[in-house]
Amino acid sequence: MWGAEELDLDAYLARIGHSGEVAPDLATLRAVHRAHVAAIPFENLDVALGRRISLEPKSLQAKLVGRRRGGYCYEQNSLLAAALERIGFQVTGRGARVRLGDEIRPITHAVLVVMVEGRPWLADVGFGYQGLLEPVPLADGVRVEQDDWTFGIGVDADGVHALRSLRPEGWTQLYAFAPQTLYPVDFELMNHYSSSHPRSRFVGQIVAQQPGPAMGRSLLRDTLTVVRADGPSEERKVRPEELAATLADVFGIELDDEEAAGLLRVHPAEV
Repeated sequence: MWGAEELDLDAYLARIGHSGEVAPDLATLRAVHRAHVAAIPFENLDVALGRRISLEPKSLQAKLVGRRRGGYCYEQNSLLAAALERIGFQVTGRGARVRLGDEIRPITHAVLVVMVEGRPWLADVGFGYQGLLEPVPLADGVRVEQDDWTFGIGVDADGVHALRSLRPEGWTQLYAFAPQTLYPVDFELMNHYSSSHPRSRFVGQIVAQQPGPAMGRSLLRDTLTVVRADGPSEERKVRPEELAATLADVFGIELDDEEAAGLLRVHPAEV
């Protein structure tokens, strides 16, 4: 379903730095998920440049693997789904509603459910700096610690799952999703909205993010933020002349000269 036959699995595993045997088991799922998160940053730079975002497996491989770029949730999780499917996992998609306070937002986030020994696990390498390092079991009341971060799963009476993160001020709900299965064609529709609609938060501004064992990093427009699990965060402004170097040094994103020049036209003129 995810185009696994078109993926160069060896090249993907080399890109994320995973060595050794792989099999459709929990150890492989955890290792591949963590390695992917560490190696491939979340970013919307092609959207900011006004480019079409392709979810075709060969295009994803060329960009995220071959060019050593990142991508946002549809790209990241579509690539992971193809890799897991190639390894032998059963993978399905879900559509999630990101939670920001009491604001009701559209279902625009794409996540994966992976079956391991008859048990469903949430896998998501495309949520940015607040995201999971490893998959978590989909069961009500689950609480898992991943390095300095703590995540939890809640399920309501309608079967809607919620991913939560434990912060110093208490539990924060990151997103929620229903049990309805989504397919690559559904990801395509969501991708079209997120990459082109004027109200999409990815259109017209630069976003680059990456979670980590002790801290998450986020570049939004001209502000670079470092968030730690214990609460304190740091912010600094990124000047236009620093943008390309910041993307390379902080997120490992390699741009060509044309891309770097194009992003300067999106970057705020004054910082």
